[in-house]
Amino acid sequence: MEEFIVARIFKIESKDYYLTDDDGNEIRCSLRGKFKKEFGLKGDKLYNIDIAAVGDIVDYEMNKDGSGVINKILARKNHLSRKVPKLKGAGTRGERLEQVIATNIDNLVIVMSWQLPEFNNRYLDRLLVAGESSHIPVIIVINKSDLRSESEFEKWFNLYSNIGYKVFETSVKKKTGIDELKNFLHGSVNLFWGKSGVGKSSLLNLLYPNLNLKTGEISASTSKGRHTTVTSLLKKVNGNTFIIDTPGIREIDPYGIKKEDLGHFFLEFVPILNNCKFNTCTHYHEPGCAVIKAVNENLISKERYKSYLNLLDTIEEDMNF
Repeated sequence: MEEFIVARIFKIESKDYYLTDDDGNEIRCSLRGKFKKEFGLKGDKLYNIDIAAVGDIVDYEMNKDGSGVINKILARKNHLSRKVPKLKGAGTRGERLEQVIATNIDNLVIVMSWQLPEFNNRYLDRLLVAGESSHIPVIIVINKSDLRSESEFEKWFNLYSNIGYKVFETSVKKKTGIDELKNFLHGSVNLFWGKSGVGKSSLLNLLYPNLNLKTGEISASTSKGRHTTVTSLLKKVNGNTFIIDTPGIREIDPYGIKKEDLGHFFLEFVPILNNCKFNTCTHYHEPGCAVIKAVNENLISKERYKSYLNLLDTIEEDMNF
């Protein structure tokens, strides 16, 4: 009987799962057939979305030809996911499936740019909810800070800092904030997430030059970035420090959240949720709502509350199937 070995998935391509062990060896593996049967999958449907993901730690055994077979996926500490994006012309009916981005993450690093593309707090709030609902510590990086306008920048920097998030200000052009961010990430598995064009790859290359990631350009006509990363990719950068680089995402709907639970993923709501008159309060129209009262008294940002209502609408839409 072959000996089972433990390694981590660092890349997935079609039906091939690439593992790296503690010695840095890379092994191309397939999934043992039992997984498809256990997940009730037919053909190749969702073959590498719901079963295994980048970051998974697995038991595997070697074949004689040097490839491997994954026998078991070990229990995950956490996983980051989103609803599978809607297809054009598909309508609004039907179940939205879960797409797992990566697993076993110590820090979710949300990279926003101040300009090109312009800072978008609504988009940031959606990413924050995805991280909070996945129980992953979240940090915010505002990149391209050399393009900032002082008062407006400080407004958003202070808002998210006061809520309780660690916020870093970085500039690849001026090489500011790099050492502070690198020290914070040391010894952790860090997933970098954000839109195309925010400078994520350039920032990672400055943090860890050995990554040598491709960088994209900003379209002059749309001010949107062009994708340079196709799939999630985990890399060991030094010691016990890992980086998971992800494709730029234009659309994000957090997965698996009920409308009555959404408020738990807005950090500033949490201390007062139990003060609402109803324990199923959605903080939208109910009488005796502590959140609405706090918004009216300027104790909770009206911008954050608008983000909450936008997400609440999305959740309610998806429940109508």
